[in-house]
Amino acid sequence: MTQTQDPATLRTRTFGWSDPAEHASRLGRRSGMEILQAMAAGELPPPPIMNLIDAAGLHAEEGSVTITLDPQEFHYNPLGTVHGGVISTLLDTAAACSVHSTLPAGVGYTSMDLNVKFLRAVTVESGRLTCTGAVLQQGRRTALAEARLVDAAGRLVAHATSSCLLFEMPGA
Repeated sequence: MTQTQDPATLRTRTFGWSDPAEHASRLGRRSGMEILQAMAAGELPPPPIMNLIDAAGLHAEEGSVTITLDPQEFHYNPLGTVHGGVISTLLDTAAACSVHSTLPAGVGYTSMDLNVKFLRAVTVESGRLTCTGAVLQQGRRTALAEARLVDAAGRLVAHATSSCLLFEMPGA
């Protein structure tokens, strides 16, 4: 707490997450689609980042993943809008997980870059955000994906493209 915060008005938030090492140990045995669908169904815990940002939902189909989030005050930057890092996290996750949805067991991925365009400010009043990713092109070693983030009114608030590196997972 900084000296300028009044303890009487300080808001707090508590959250938990599953052991990420346990989650990672399952990745090499299932296809990306199987993992994502198990997370969406609640059979596998989400990765800790999803708990951190309080993501509301996940839907996966081959080549496309959709993540929803209800903007909250704890997402805000000093200007009173959702921080660009939260928006970028949604975009990166939807784009990269779209690539993941196409991968067989034993193949992993990592984001190589993320190019984000912020188009509109997001606040609590924006309502539920829906971020949908899609694979645009995929080769043996790299994949290109995009993600679009819309507010509850269907207005585009941000867009991103991402390149992912594909690799065989150790021990797979």
